Amino acid sequence: MAFEFRFPDVGEGIHEGRIVEWLVAEGEEVRVDQPFVKVETDKAVVDLPAPKAGKVLELRFRKGDTIRVGEVLALFAVEGDEAPQPTPSTRPPAPALPAAPAPEVPAPSVPSRGKVLATPHTRALARKLGVDLASVVPTGKGGKVTDEDVRRAAAAPAPAPPPPSPVVGETGEDPYGPVERKPLSHLRKVIAEAMVLSKRTSAHVTHVDEADVTDLHALHARLKPLAAREGVKLSLTAFFVKALAAMLKAHPLLNASFDGERGEIVLKRYIHMGLAVDTPEGLIVPVIRHADRKGLLEVAKEIEDLALRARERRLSLDELKGASFTLTNIGPIGGLIATPIIHQPEVAICAFFAAKERPVARDGQVVVRRMMNVALTFDHRLIDGAEGARAAADLVRLLETPEFLLLKG
Repeated sequence: MAFEFRFPDVGEGIHEGRIVEWLVAEGEEVRVDQPFVKVETDKAVVDLPAPKAGKVLELRFRKGDTIRVGEVLALFAVEGDEAPQPTPSTRPPAPALPAAPAPEVPAPSVPSRGKVLATPHTRALARKLGVDLASVVPTGKGGKVTDEDVRRAAAAPAPAPPPPSPVVGETGEDPYGPVERKPLSHLRKVIAEAMVLSKRTSAHVTHVDEADVTDLHALHARLKPLAAREGVKLSLTAFFVKALAAMLKAHPLLNASFDGERGEIVLKRYIHMGLAVDTPEGLIVPVIRHADRKGLLEVAKEIEDLALRARERRLSLDELKGASFTLTNIGPIGGLIATPIIHQPEVAICAFFAAKERPVARDGQVVVRRMMNVALTFDHRLIDGAEGARAAADLVRLLETPEFLLLKG
């Protein structure tokens, strides 16, 4: 019997993935832990290894298909699973069966195919409606039968030709003028679901403050060439990470999560900083672990590495798990203020905006200083407005006295 390689439960609440690339071919011999297939999950593009050594018999899905946890990815023969060879026997041979009639050639609109591709939900719907999946015209990606295909087959007296499949850049019109339709990427669907879940879960409050970062920019300018000699690209984000880590130590409630089912606040005794990275496919949040224990150069080096691999979709799942707080830096793009959305199951997130020279009053004099807005969003279920304001004020003080960040490591 062939071994069934099923899409494993990779944790973090991931229920499905998308086939990005098969790294093996049917008929190929594979070894244990050999990279088998690239799958895009809710978090990252990961390589799934072969769980056993053997020969690939069948790849059940095509590039671009969506697969759910538990579904069979592929079949392959492993050692000891080959069909037994016939052995000599004294029993008379079984009578020959009459030849089966030649199969009818199927109509062009219903292509002949072996394994019908459909999700368990679609198969259950077909059984409920009394529809033979083999007779249904598939319109889903990679020739997959969809729920709508099954309903269409159940309603129609005969199989209808499939509608044209949507393609990237397909143009048309709505009642008001020309439009272009583009299918959502898997990552964009995940982001959309996560944002809606967060807004539905947390009671969002955004507290806005401003920091005089004139001295911070001056210190950054002085240290940047020194860091470059060490092969490190020192960004302002590294200073923000260190400032937030120090603030979270003084305000541990912002470094917590809320367990609603048990009615408990989960205070994290670690500071793992999520770093929102803008990529062509959408926002990805890798994690800097133990940000409070690392020096400025080490943090800067890690930021550069994580951001690069996030944009290339080369991060492992472990590098995207376990954040206790998230930072997003909008400054390089610009903008005055926005209200960041909490990254579940965290209870707070901080956004940094563009630093601009503005006239401000200092000791009765109008002077030009480099000012930057900071937006701290927190979950009002756990954190009162006063505590959020105190945390923001402490963060501002840290940004305005950047030398203190160096003393803290």
